[in-house]
Amino acid sequence: MSVKEELSRQALMFGEESTKKLSDKRILIFGVGGVGGFLCEAVARAGIGHIDIVDKDIVCASDMNRQITALHSSLGKDKVEVMKQRILDINPDCVVGAYKKFYLPENADEFDFSKYDYIADATDNVTAKTEIACRAYAARVPVISAMGAGNKTDPCGFEVADIYSTEVCPLSKIMRRELKRRGVLSLRVVYSKEIPVKTHEKTAAGKNIVGSLSFVPSVMGLIMAGEIIKDLIK
Repeated sequence: MSVKEELSRQALMFGEESTKKLSDKRILIFGVGGVGGFLCEAVARAGIGHIDIVDKDIVCASDMNRQITALHSSLGKDKVEVMKQRILDINPDCVVGAYKKFYLPENADEFDFSKYDYIADATDNVTAKTEIACRAYAARVPVISAMGAGNKTDPCGFEVADIYSTEVCPLSKIMRRELKRRGVLSLRVVYSKEIPVKTHEKTAAGKNIVGSLSFVPSVMGLIMAGEIIKDLIK
Protein backbone atom coordinates (compact mmCIF):
# COMPACT_ATOMS: atom_id res chain seq x y z
CA MET A 1 0.00 0.00 0.00
CA SER A 2 1.36 3.42 -0.92
CA VAL A 3 1.70 6.21 1.62
CA LYS A 4 -1.02 8.79 2.11
CA GLU A 5 -0.95 11.73 -0.26
CA GLU A 6 -0.11 14.00 2.67
CA LEU A 7 3.24 12.21 2.99
CA SER A 8 3.95 11.62 -0.69
CA ARG A 9 6.60 14.35 -0.96
CA GLN A 10 8.44 12.96 2.06
CA ALA A 11 8.30 9.46 0.56
CA LEU A 12 10.15 10.78 -2.48
CA MET A 13 13.06 11.54 -0.15
CA PHE A 14 12.96 8.70 2.39
CA GLY A 15 11.11 6.00 0.43
CA GLU A 16 7.66 4.60 1.13
CA GLU A 17 8.73 1.91 3.60
CA SER A 18 10.69 4.32 5.78
CA THR A 19 7.86 6.84 5.71
CA LYS A 20 5.28 4.21 6.69
CA LYS A 21 7.59 3.03 9.49
CA LEU A 22 7.16 6.39 11.25
CA SER A 23 3.46 5.73 11.83
CA ASP A 24 4.44 2.97 14.28
CA LYS A 25 6.79 5.17 16.30
CA ARG A 26 6.00 6.66 19.68
CA ILE A 27 7.77 9.75 20.98
CA LEU A 28 7.58 11.78 24.18
CA ILE A 29 8.13 15.54 24.04
CA PHE A 30 8.71 17.66 27.13
CA GLY A 31 7.92 21.33 26.55
CA VAL A 32 5.79 22.77 23.75
CA GLY A 33 7.00 26.38 23.84
CA GLY A 34 9.23 28.21 21.37
CA VAL A 35 11.41 25.15 20.70
CA GLY A 36 9.03 22.30 21.49
CA GLY A 37 6.09 23.66 19.52
CA PHE A 38 7.98 23.64 16.24
CA LEU A 39 9.43 20.24 17.13
CA CYS A 40 5.88 18.90 17.57
CA GLU A 41 4.80 20.49 14.30
CA ALA A 42 7.58 18.84 12.32
CA VAL A 43 7.23 15.33 13.74
CA ALA A 44 3.46 15.48 13.27
CA ARG A 45 3.89 16.48 9.62
CA ALA A 46 6.38 13.63 9.18
CA GLY A 47 3.71 11.11 10.15
CA ILE A 48 4.81 10.01 13.62
CA GLY A 49 1.95 7.84 14.84
CA HIS A 50 1.97 8.46 18.59
CA ILE A 51 3.05 11.71 20.23
CA ASP A 52 2.84 12.44 23.95
CA ILE A 53 3.39 16.05 25.02
CA VAL A 54 4.05 17.46 28.49
CA ASP A 55 3.79 21.12 29.53
CA LYS A 56 1.92 22.96 32.29
CA ASP A 57 1.93 26.47 30.79
CA ILE A 58 -0.95 28.37 29.24
CA VAL A 59 -0.63 30.55 26.14
CA CYS A 60 0.07 34.18 27.01
CA ALA A 61 0.59 37.34 24.97
CA SER A 62 4.39 37.36 25.46
CA ASP A 63 4.53 33.99 23.64
CA MET A 64 3.11 35.51 20.47
CA ASN A 65 6.42 36.44 18.86
CA ARG A 66 7.83 32.91 18.76
CA GLN A 67 5.49 30.07 19.76
CA ILE A 68 3.46 28.17 17.21
CA THR A 69 0.57 27.64 19.65
CA ALA A 70 0.31 31.37 20.38
CA LEU A 71 -2.57 33.09 18.56
CA HIS A 72 -5.07 35.64 19.79
CA SER A 73 -7.66 32.87 19.60
CA SER A 74 -5.60 30.61 21.90
CA LEU A 75 -4.67 33.11 24.63
CA GLY A 76 -5.33 31.66 28.08
CA LYS A 77 -5.64 28.09 26.83
CA ASP A 78 -3.43 25.16 27.88
CA LYS A 79 -0.50 24.83 25.51
CA VAL A 80 -0.71 21.04 25.41
CA GLU A 81 -4.38 21.14 24.42
CA VAL A 82 -3.78 23.73 21.71
CA MET A 83 -0.86 21.67 20.40
CA LYS A 84 -2.86 18.45 20.55
CA GLN A 85 -5.63 19.90 18.41
CA ARG A 86 -3.08 21.26 15.94
CA ILE A 87 -1.38 17.85 15.63
CA LEU A 88 -4.75 16.15 15.04
CA ASP A 89 -5.64 18.75 12.42
CA ILE A 90 -2.40 17.84 10.63
CA ASN A 91 -2.75 14.08 11.10
CA PRO A 92 -6.12 12.82 12.41
CA ASP A 93 -4.69 9.29 12.68
CA CYS A 94 -2.05 10.35 15.21
CA VAL A 95 -2.58 9.25 18.81
CA VAL A 96 -1.82 12.26 21.00
CA GLY A 97 -1.44 12.26 24.77
CA ALA A 98 -1.53 15.72 26.38
CA TYR A 99 -0.24 16.02 29.95
CA LYS A 100 -0.64 19.38 31.68
CA LYS A 101 2.22 19.26 34.17
CA PHE A 102 5.83 20.19 34.74
CA TYR A 103 8.15 17.19 34.68
CA LEU A 104 10.21 17.02 37.87
CA PRO A 105 11.82 14.26 39.98
CA GLU A 106 8.67 14.17 42.16
CA ASN A 107 6.44 13.01 39.28
CA ALA A 108 9.05 11.34 37.07
CA ASP A 109 7.68 7.85 37.79
CA GLU A 110 4.45 8.77 35.99
CA PHE A 111 6.25 8.34 32.66
CA ASP A 112 7.67 4.98 31.57
CA PHE A 113 10.44 5.96 29.16
CA SER A 114 10.90 2.36 28.02
CA LYS A 115 7.59 2.58 26.11
CA TYR A 116 8.94 5.21 23.73
CA ASP A 117 11.13 5.11 20.65
CA TYR A 118 12.50 8.60 21.30
CA ILE A 119 12.48 11.28 24.01
CA ALA A 120 12.78 15.01 23.27
CA ASP A 121 13.60 17.56 25.95
CA ALA A 122 12.54 21.11 25.06
CA THR A 123 12.18 22.34 28.64
CA ASP A 124 14.02 25.30 30.15
CA ASN A 125 14.48 23.92 33.66
CA VAL A 126 17.84 22.39 34.66
CA THR A 127 16.27 20.02 37.19
CA ALA A 128 13.81 18.70 34.60
CA LYS A 129 16.46 18.45 31.90
CA THR A 130 18.80 16.51 34.18
CA GLU A 131 16.06 14.11 35.26
CA ILE A 132 14.96 13.50 31.66
CA ALA A 133 18.54 12.78 30.59
CA CYS A 134 19.13 10.42 33.51
CA ARG A 135 15.89 8.51 33.01
CA ALA A 136 16.42 8.13 29.27
CA TYR A 137 20.02 7.03 29.81
CA ALA A 138 18.91 4.40 32.35
CA ALA A 139 16.15 3.15 30.03
CA ARG A 140 18.52 3.13 27.03
CA VAL A 141 16.06 5.16 24.99
CA PRO A 142 17.39 7.74 22.51
CA VAL A 143 17.04 11.30 23.78
CA ILE A 144 17.87 14.73 22.39
CA SER A 145 17.94 17.86 24.52
CA ALA A 146 17.68 21.57 23.71
CA MET A 147 20.26 23.81 25.30
CA GLY A 148 19.93 27.59 25.52
CA ALA A 149 18.06 29.40 22.70
CA GLY A 150 17.08 32.45 24.74
CA ASN A 151 18.96 35.75 24.32
CA LYS A 152 20.48 34.47 21.05
CA THR A 153 20.18 36.00 17.59
CA ASP A 154 21.89 33.63 15.14
CA PRO A 155 19.77 30.67 13.96
CA CYS A 156 22.68 29.47 11.82
CA GLY A 157 24.85 28.91 14.89
CA PHE A 158 23.19 25.74 16.19
CA GLU A 159 25.12 22.48 16.28
CA VAL A 160 24.26 18.89 17.18
CA ALA A 161 26.84 17.45 19.56
CA ASP A 162 27.40 15.39 22.66
CA ILE A 163 27.03 17.44 25.83
CA TYR A 164 30.66 16.75 26.76
CA SER A 165 31.85 18.34 23.51
CA THR A 166 29.95 21.60 23.95
CA GLU A 167 31.60 24.99 24.42
CA VAL A 168 30.60 28.52 25.48
CA CYS A 169 26.88 27.76 26.14
CA PRO A 170 26.20 28.50 29.87
CA LEU A 171 23.37 25.96 30.13
CA SER A 172 25.54 23.23 28.59
CA LYS A 173 28.19 23.92 31.21
CA ILE A 174 25.70 23.42 34.03
CA MET A 175 24.32 20.28 32.41
CA ARG A 176 27.78 18.77 31.94
CA ARG A 177 28.47 19.17 35.62
CA GLU A 178 25.13 17.70 36.71
CA LEU A 179 25.26 14.74 34.35
CA LYS A 180 28.84 13.89 35.20
CA ARG A 181 27.91 13.88 38.89
CA ARG A 182 25.07 11.45 38.19
CA GLY A 183 27.08 9.12 35.97
CA VAL A 184 25.46 9.94 32.62
CA LEU A 185 28.23 9.46 30.08
CA SER A 186 26.59 11.07 27.03
CA LEU A 187 23.68 13.23 25.94
CA ARG A 188 22.86 14.40 22.44
CA VAL A 189 22.10 18.12 22.41
CA VAL A 190 21.41 21.02 20.10
CA TYR A 191 23.34 24.07 21.23
CA SER A 192 25.06 27.24 20.07
CA LYS A 193 28.44 28.79 20.79
CA GLU A 194 26.92 32.25 20.36
CA ILE A 195 27.43 34.44 23.42
CA PRO A 196 23.95 35.37 24.72
CA VAL A 197 22.79 38.98 24.63
CA LYS A 198 22.55 40.46 28.12
CA THR A 199 19.06 41.60 29.10
CA HIS A 200 18.38 43.90 32.03
CA GLU A 201 14.64 43.77 32.64
CA LYS A 202 13.80 41.72 35.73
CA THR A 203 10.86 39.77 37.09
CA ALA A 204 9.20 40.65 40.40
CA ALA A 205 11.45 38.01 41.96
CA GLY A 206 14.55 39.82 40.68
CA LYS A 207 15.50 37.37 37.92
CA ASN A 208 16.50 38.60 34.47
CA ILE A 209 13.77 38.16 31.87
CA VAL A 210 15.08 36.11 28.95
CA GLY A 211 14.64 37.60 25.49
CA SER A 212 13.68 35.44 22.51
CA LEU A 213 13.13 35.90 18.78
CA SER A 214 10.76 34.37 16.24
CA PHE A 215 13.53 32.85 14.13
CA VAL A 216 15.84 31.26 16.73
CA PRO A 217 13.98 28.76 18.99
CA SER A 218 11.92 27.64 16.01
CA VAL A 219 15.08 26.61 14.16
CA MET A 220 16.34 24.70 17.19
CA GLY A 221 13.05 22.78 17.36
CA LEU A 222 13.19 21.91 13.67
CA ILE A 223 16.79 20.70 14.00
CA MET A 224 15.75 18.43 16.86
CA ALA A 225 12.84 17.08 14.83
CA GLY A 226 15.15 16.37 11.91
CA GLU A 227 17.53 14.40 14.10
CA ILE A 228 14.67 12.37 15.57
CA ILE A 229 13.05 11.58 12.23
CA LYS A 230 16.32 10.62 10.54
CA ASP A 231 17.24 8.37 13.47
CA LEU A 232 13.86 6.63 13.47
CA ILE A 233 13.98 5.70 9.78
CA LYS A 234 17.46 4.22 9.97
